[in-house]
Amino acid sequence: MADWLDKVKRNPSARWIGVALIAAALATLPIVAGEVGGRGWVRIVDFALLYVMLALGLNIVVGFAGLLDLGYIAFYAVGAYTYALLASPHFGLHLPIWLVLPLGAGMAGVFGLLLGAPTLKLRGDYLAIVTLGFGEIIRIFLNNLNAPVNITNGPQGVNRIDPISFGGFMLAKPLDVLGFSVPSVHLYYYLFLMLALLVIVVSLRLENSRIGRAWVAIREDEVAAKAMGINTRNIKLLAFAMGASFGGISGGLFAGFQGFVSPESFILMESIVVLCMVVLGGMGHIPGVILGAVLLAAMPEVFRNTIVPVQRQLFGKIVFDPEVVRMLLYGFALVLVMLFRPSGIWPSTTRKRELAS
Repeated sequence: MADWLDKVKRNPSARWIGVALIAAALATLPIVAGEVGGRGWVRIVDFALLYVMLALGLNIVVGFAGLLDLGYIAFYAVGAYTYALLASPHFGLHLPIWLVLPLGAGMAGVFGLLLGAPTLKLRGDYLAIVTLGFGEIIRIFLNNLNAPVNITNGPQGVNRIDPISFGGFMLAKPLDVLGFSVPSVHLYYYLFLMLALLVIVVSLRLENSRIGRAWVAIREDEVAAKAMGINTRNIKLLAFAMGASFGGISGGLFAGFQGFVSPESFILMESIVVLCMVVLGGMGHIPGVILGAVLLAAMPEVFRNTIVPVQRQLFGKIVFDPEVVRMLLYGFALVLVMLFRPSGIWPSTTRKRELAS
């Protein structure tokens, strides 16, 4: 695989052909998914793109800087609730997406700084415990900030959130193009795809910048990085803030897409799932993280849609709870990957050498 990619990189024409094929595949993906599995599968693809953005944000903290964060879903919640409160009847505000989405990213970045500042000297298990507690604190606050002043509407959540719109054009309504009706889930897909590509470009630029190399230096040896003149304090805070802002963007898109948010959408299990995407895909390797996000977003739904037909074919009826079997198969698949590909499904060459040595 690596040799093939090296050949493609050395051949400009092959590279452009590859880009054109990928662009064509991405452009037609919702149409193919809709034909094969209906609009439900297009929604799964939409959520996969949200998870790609989330995983790339966490990859900055965990993959680049080497800071284990188990409360990352809190920034997703901050972005979602920022959008929900500023673009819904809850406060009577209906601000446009071009204003609310950057505000959500900024708010998530501020919360990233609030998390990073007191944890600068923590590493490993201690940092994991603190970040886990931070994620639970945010969820509990969202669950209880409905008295004496109703800010988040408590466990009932915020509903009737304004759908994503640009001017008078709403993505929640089908679009007529040359006599063809484009479903709203397809429109959301193209918006999410554009923003996911933007996040990928930013991640690639950060990886190859002085800041990205400083993150890697801190991950490898923080003492040596400090001795080389790297301001480890500011660089680590920047990692938390940048990763959190990506989570805030994803959260805002999630709120506009779903039209409803509640604290139950931001439980610890969601943080674990996003961390699994980063680790199983290939920690610190952007293509691997994207692959891990897509696979782990689609795998539960594949299991969900195959368990019931298989049971009916084998036993003539549903014998085992499909949800229980789905989670067992999901966990078994993760264990197999970690046993046979401990560096991830698509690791970076540097990471592969580290684990081999």
